[in-house]
This record gives sequence, structure tokens and C-alpha cells, in this order.
Amino acid sequence: MNIEEKIRRINELYHKSQAEGLSGEEKEEQAQLRAEYIANVRANLRGQLDNISIQEADGSITNLGERAKGRSRK
Repeated sequence: MNIEEKIRRINELYHKSQAEGLSGEEKEEQAQLRAEYIANVRANLRGQLDNISIQEADGSITNLGERAKGRSRK
């Protein structure tokens, strides 16, 4: 299931929950899909941030991805 299909299914489950409620199985599916979506967004954001470089006041360039490698990631 690609990301667009996951988003579509998340939205379907949300609208159903508002209209008539969800079964236990549907609630579990919704939670799993939301967790997968959030993990995907975080991975994409981390990839973008790892490729950002900033120019310091002294003119040197610092790659934020390399700088953050020493820190633990959550």
C-alpha cells in the first residue's frame, strides 16, 4: 500500500468514526496506518534536514546532517 492509499484509508476510517463509529479491528487498523504515516513523515523530514548546510558567521559551511550524527535520534 503506497502513501496515497494509506492517506485515503486513514481519511475513510476517520469519516466512518465520525458518522457511525469503528469496530475494534478498524480502530487497530486506523492506529497502525497513522503510526506508519507519521514514521514516513519523520523519515522524509530527517532526510531533508540531513541535507541542509548552513554558512556560519566566519564563512565556514556546516552540514547539519553530519553535525547531528553524534547525537542520538529519537
